[in-house]
Amino acid sequence: MEQITAVDWSDPAVIQSLLIPWGIRLGVAIAIFVIGRWIARWLSGVLRKLMTRSKMDEMLVNFLGNIVYTVLILVVVMAALDHLGIETTSLLAVFGAAGLAIGLALKDSLANFSSGVMIILFRPFKVGDFIEAGGATGVVEEVRMFATILRTGDNRQIIVPNGNMYGGLIINYSAKATRRIDLVFGIGYGDDMAKAKKILDDIMQQDDRILSDPAPAIALGELGDSSVNFNVRPWVKSEDYWAVRADMLEKVKLAFDANDISIPYPHQEVYMHNVA
Repeated sequence: MEQITAVDWSDPAVIQSLLIPWGIRLGVAIAIFVIGRWIARWLSGVLRKLMTRSKMDEMLVNFLGNIVYTVLILVVVMAALDHLGIETTSLLAVFGAAGLAIGLALKDSLANFSSGVMIILFRPFKVGDFIEAGGATGVVEEVRMFATILRTGDNRQIIVPNGNMYGGLIINYSAKATRRIDLVFGIGYGDDMAKAKKILDDIMQQDDRILSDPAPAIALGELGDSSVNFNVRPWVKSEDYWAVRADMLEKVKLAFDANDISIPYPHQEVYMHNVA
């Protein structure tokens, strides 16, 4: 067995042979880290400026800039540790094993993160859009890495995991500048069909919010069990959809009542018989 000898730290030769070289390596490693961090910050800043000049989305610019900066910092740290003589290969193996364990424990969070990346890259919707996704409906307020923030019509905040948002059906009501309102109005079989159709057409012609191109359409849709049903389909700007729809329902009801046109509704008749 080899005998371990004590190191005499009071000996100047020991200090010169051990501490001074180690101190120089430490100083160079610190310099590598400081300069490397400055270069990483500069490169990520240049990338941000280039993406901004190309009119990329601000959310995407910040995300990619942070990713590039983080990767460069990791490279700088590994270079500094390698100069100190630390075995980076074994360190990477330890980080890899730890990353695998953390990934298995946080698989749902990682799925939400990857879905957030897909939302940012492919942009099925943007901030301010009115959407239906992940079992919720509302206006997009913010897209985060793990969740999307929605605001409902009654001013509630809904936080939806990005995995639910991107993994299912997404309906973007704000994607197009115009929308079509689909309404069905029924009249009785004994009512004047031509008169009812003219009333519907006049109501749409008098509303300036209803577009002339595409032109609104009125068509006989169905001869129902108790009513003759008209399909009424005006086109409006997306922001006018709900207001025009509500006004149309009110105006048609009032106009039909004023012109003695009935709107059939389900009803039941009950007959009572006395049994001797």
